[in-house]
Amino acid sequence: MKYQSSPVSDENTDSSIHERIEQVTEYLQKFGGVLVAFSGGVDSSVLAALAYRALGQKSIAVTAQSQTLPRRELESATRTARDIGINHMVIPYNELDEPGFAQNPVDRCYHCKTGLFRALRALAQDEGFEAVADGTNASELTGHRPGHRASLEQHIVTPFADMGITKDEIRQMGRSLGLNIWDKPQQACLSSRFPYGNTITAEELKQVEQAEEFICDLGVEQYRVRHHGDTARIEVPEKYFSLIISNKENIIARFKSLGYNYITLDLEGFRSGSFDIFI
Repeated sequence: MKYQSSPVSDENTDSSIHERIEQVTEYLQKFGGVLVAFSGGVDSSVLAALAYRALGQKSIAVTAQSQTLPRRELESATRTARDIGINHMVIPYNELDEPGFAQNPVDRCYHCKTGLFRALRALAQDEGFEAVADGTNASELTGHRPGHRASLEQHIVTPFADMGITKDEIRQMGRSLGLNIWDKPQQACLSSRFPYGNTITAEELKQVEQAEEFICDLGVEQYRVRHHGDTARIEVPEKYFSLIISNKENIIARFKSLGYNYITLDLEGFRSGSFDIFI
């Protein structure tokens, strides 16, 4: 493995996390090869590292290149897979072609994940991998999670969820394994920037991606640009409000060049899944 372990200061925590690492490793070793659904986020990266630890060349990380995956995230996923040492494959996937997805219903993720998992299962069978695994964790089993329903229906292996491993534990596992993305902010696909019921198009996805790239380049680590037709609603943690305001003229100019007529800063700040409150 190319990554190196880094120390965790609390010995009890360190022991507990190493035990979790061993448990997941043993869980994965029972399969005759595992294909990891790999977005490059913390969950899938830790899972990929443990799959490689457990199975070596009988593991592979697969990233779906689609309109809803920002270019930055694809590049980050490629770097992370290289650091882990696991074989990495990038496949084309167009969720806009999945029936029901582009109409953006409240179970949008179900339609996307169903098609994606179906494609990954077919790929796993062709490449000789027994199981497809994803990084769903125990912290994600409550609330609005239509994507998890798809994983159950498609018989996707979910070690973290099955073993009751939380998001915080996964971050600590990533830190212990020496993954430099262990504290990476949680990401969500670009389709989450659209209010439910509003049709999603490839052009608007690109518009949102370019707007978010501009905010990211200002030095903001956690952000969302919510798309409301000709209005862009910027969500960032409150600590970045002054940075946004001090750059407002540049933001306005860039966003208007992308096609937005109105640009707003949400005073409630960054909220993951902020559209879910209306379900």
